Amino acid sequence: MKSMYAFIREAWKRPWEGFMGRLMWERLQKWRREPAVVRIDRPTRIDRARSLGYRAKKGIIVVRVRVRRGGRRATRPNKGRKTKSLMVNRRTPKKSLQWIAEERAARKYPNMEVLNSYWVGEDGKYKWFEVILIDRAHPAIINDKQLSWITKKRGRVFRGLTSAGRKSRGLRRRGRGAEKVRPSLRSNFRK
Repeated sequence: MKSMYAFIREAWKRPWEGFMGRLMWERLQKWRREPAVVRIDRPTRIDRARSLGYRAKKGIIVVRVRVRRGGRRATRPNKGRKTKSLMVNRRTPKKSLQWIAEERAARKYPNMEVLNSYWVGEDGKYKWFEVILIDRAHPAIINDKQLSWITKKRGRVFRGLTSAGRKSRGLRRRGRGAEKVRPSLRSNFRK
């Protein structure tokens, strides 16, 4: 007997097929007209949100963030270097779009701390992520044994301590070829 969450998880593995395809098509039309950072009542992917630590209780909110896809746009210098050194094409950000989405959510809600985030949709121009935010000072969070650790943390997302941040910093790699990853790429720069 499969649980309800298992059915939801299976549907999200291929979101453009079956009943989810029509639903996603309708959702994205609505999401494009919304502001870039929107607070929502409940998670779109309840199974994923709960696995990342979301609980339907006071002090926890979910925010949907829209991020522009693709690399960074650079102004083309008019002279003084060879074409290869212009640094116009393939200029990519050092952070993943998910990490950028988490940072934007944290800036919008400065009293909250980012717990985690997950992908909810994309089209040719944008990607959407839902970010789980926790109020550090809320009594329900302070008294919760599983979540009280976050009350002592500040600016996790800006220090690259969330899951997306750690992945972008290259901390998932181990062994040969990962010698210059820890404690940070910047500290091992040009060694």
